[in-house]
Amino acid sequence: MDANFNPDQQHTINTPVSISGTGLHTGINVDMTLRPANPGFGLQFQRIDLPGQPLIKADCDLVTDTSRGTTLEVEGAKVSTVEHVLAALVGMGVDNCLIEVNGPEMPIIDGSSEPFVEIIREAGVVEQEAAKNWYTIDTNITYINEDKRVELVAMPSIEYKVTTLIDFNSPVLGTQHAGLKSMSDFQKEIAPCRTFCFLHELEMLLDLNLIKGGDINNAIVVVDKPVTGEEMLRLAKVFKKEKIEVKSEGYLNNLELRFPNEPARHKLLDVVGDLALVGFPIKAHIMASRPGHYSNVEFAKKIKQYIKKNKHVKNVPVYNPNQPPIFNTQQIEKKLPHRYPFLLVDKVIELTDTYIVGLKNVTFNEPFFVGHFPGNPVMPGVLQIEALAQTGGILAINSLPSGDYDTYFVKIDNCKFKQKVIPGDTMLLKMELMGPIRRGLCEMHGTVYVGNKIATEAILMAQLVKRN
Repeated sequence: MDANFNPDQQHTINTPVSISGTGLHTGINVDMTLRPANPGFGLQFQRIDLPGQPLIKADCDLVTDTSRGTTLEVEGAKVSTVEHVLAALVGMGVDNCLIEVNGPEMPIIDGSSEPFVEIIREAGVVEQEAAKNWYTIDTNITYINEDKRVELVAMPSIEYKVTTLIDFNSPVLGTQHAGLKSMSDFQKEIAPCRTFCFLHELEMLLDLNLIKGGDINNAIVVVDKPVTGEEMLRLAKVFKKEKIEVKSEGYLNNLELRFPNEPARHKLLDVVGDLALVGFPIKAHIMASRPGHYSNVEFAKKIKQYIKKNKHVKNVPVYNPNQPPIFNTQQIEKKLPHRYPFLLVDKVIELTDTYIVGLKNVTFNEPFFVGHFPGNPVMPGVLQIEALAQTGGILAINSLPSGDYDTYFVKIDNCKFKQKVIPGDTMLLKMELMGPIRRGLCEMHGTVYVGNKIATEAILMAQLVKRN
């Protein structure tokens, strides 16, 4: 991150960038391309080798396997070993990115995040015209697994920082700890740190044919017991080396560590990558003792549940005028073709890949009050629906990696007007996707709130049409 990096704005990469390599566990060669994405898109993977090229969101609720890395899956479409590239994106301050892959597993390269950091730096990180909504934690959130002696705690903090402690009862590793006081240090202090395993684990994985892409150069192998000459010959054959050696109990092939506590730093890297699956940028101090992928993901789920539960009472949007908007009126005009007097959204105050909250201040000077119930000003219901439709249009356009689309609403169902909207009211316009966008059609549930009361709600369907 450079000195001008503003952590309170959303960021994406400037240009597409690619890297290729072998998947550690599958042994399949994979091409991966990072692409710029709209504000609110978040981090999403796309299996471009599968029919329909399905999108898979970086979300802890989609994790199906944590046995040898973190695996995400949607309707049979999987991506594995996602933690290193996610850590690189978070560490470089990238909020919105499409990660295209033509295989089931991320390339392992050297077992660290450094190759991914390098291509992100090559692409360039650019600030977007959208504020970043940080979620602060006001109480400790704790995950404990007594059987594995794992403890993870998120504590209130003014910055996102991580401390890890590892202790595997290993005479080689001993007890190690690592800290990341600021994400701006990730690139230099954490990204180069490689994954590690113990020799006895490696032999078991080889017996089960589970590391088909394994190479002596993409992991630190900790030798925690004497090794026979026969075992050395077998390992040399597997890794296609003339010989493999270890002078004493230490590291296979007498590997030089990049940091004395490289294993602890890699565990910290994994925590950063796995906690990207919370789906919300958080300000907290994470303390992780003996973390692993399973515990990291379970912890991410606890943090996500806490944020969702405490974000709004009964999920009613709350407008804080001190919080900068995601989009102001001028930025909305760049997204939508509407102009005064028919632009009915003043601000966007929340935006994710599945829902949006817009705001419309209703004043006595609205042009429609001149002829609609003169002397008894009531905002026309059809214009409330239009305000929802415009807000939903921004969500639909932003849910796609590139924004060169217009939205045309094709259907309205279950429309109900529950209370009048009058001058002086502030309408909060919430639109939620009811399912994935398919064949350019998206269905949304829309609600108009005034205060904490519902004024209007409806189900709207829109068609996305690419601009010429």
